[in-house]
Amino acid sequence: MRCPFCSQDDSQVKDSRPSEDGATIRRRRQCGSCGARFTTFERIQLRDLVVLKEGGRRREPFDRDKMRRSLDIALRKRPVDAQRVDNVISGIVRRLESSGEHEIDSKVIGEMVMDALGSLDPVAYVRFASVYRNFREVREFEDLASRIRGER
Repeated sequence: MRCPFCSQDDSQVKDSRPSEDGATIRRRRQCGSCGARFTTFERIQLRDLVVLKEGGRRREPFDRDKMRRSLDIALRKRPVDAQRVDNVISGIVRRLESSGEHEIDSKVIGEMVMDALGSLDPVAYVRFASVYRNFREVREFEDLASRIRGER
């Protein structure tokens, strides 16, 4: 592992611990050259996923961090524990990887995120839906809010 401070390739693992959900391993490392300590995280990856955008006209590698950023924006200033968000992301990624498909349509991922947010936080659900579904009028917000109220 390359040292983030001096860019040397020589680092030593000092401590390893699994995460709570068992899907990630946290490693404390020390650089053999400059002595700096840093942390890395390792995740199990079953397959490389490719996201199909614009109806399949564009392809890009799946980015777990991009999903995290989207959820963080929707959940900004909401009382949701970060561990719950990590569990949601891990669950979605696990479902995508075990689907057997190498290429996943972005709409499938968006709907999975919407479903997860619906059970996690209704305000975040509406925030995400407004961007994902590209709301243009107040009426669309009202329709979504009344649908959420009807489900409760």
